[in-house]
Amino acid sequence: MTPNYTLALLPGFILEEETELTLDEVCRACDVPADLIVELVNEGVLIPDGNTPEQWRFTGAQLHRAQVALRLQSDLDVNLAGAALALELLDELEALRARLQGLDTDMR
Repeated sequence: MTPNYTLALLPGFILEEETELTLDEVCRACDVPADLIVELVNEGVLIPDGNTPEQWRFTGAQLHRAQVALRLQSDLDVNLAGAALALELLDELEALRARLQGLDTDMR
């Protein structure tokens, strides 16, 4: 007997690096209040363009960073400083992997 599977479609959208999001849009996408996004900016997790929260513009990549930081905080009970450190280490790991892959390509 073959199992019956149902295909579930999940709503979503793809954000490119050129996408500019306001503070309100990031808050809605992350389902958090603005003060939490401001804290992420103060911790250095996010670096928006603009001088004031009203002028801030975030990229799709920064939205992803915010979501990862918030998930670290909620799932693993990591404070924002710890989430900032974890993201920094993940960035470094990604850079090292890219460098290693470049070396591997050069060796062929």
